[in-house]
Amino acid sequence: MPHRFDRRVKIISPTSLFHSARALAKARFRNRHPVYGGSGCPVIVEGRRDMETLRSLGFEGPIELVNRGWGQGRLIAHLHDSYGRQNPVDGGPALMLMMDWDRTGIRLHENLLVRMRSLDMRIDVSTRKTLMRTVALKAPTIEGLKNLVDDLLPLINLEDPPPDVVF
Repeated sequence: MPHRFDRRVKIISPTSLFHSARALAKARFRNRHPVYGGSGCPVIVEGRRDMETLRSLGFEGPIELVNRGWGQGRLIAHLHDSYGRQNPVDGGPALMLMMDWDRTGIRLHENLLVRMRSLDMRIDVSTRKTLMRTVALKAPTIEGLKNLVDDLLPLINLEDPPPDVVF
């Protein structure tokens, strides 16, 4: 019987890695500029390091930061004015919300979601839900995905080839 203080290596199963990569590939495609086939759907993250992690995973479209020194009311007004209620390119949700799945991120996610929906904004939370289910133990935050970039990026590129890659 293992001692209760044993440190276990947190391993992600290939299936979980695949599901995470597929969700990120779909989000990356929607985030891509319409000139390259995407819909320019912005991703909303907590801070600069989260944005840098998504950039390292190939997200090239708009990424908006929650932590920019603004109150939530001003941020939501800015997002509503900038992106509207739904995406004009694909008719889908106007924004993708990817807050961390730690206590602060959960609270922030729920608060933003309620306030945005009160303005009839359509919000995509599917990528965050998938990541919470598949990599939460290995990467408890969006920033934590940087430890998985080498494993995720080739799988993401299979699902969503970068626009400059020609086969």
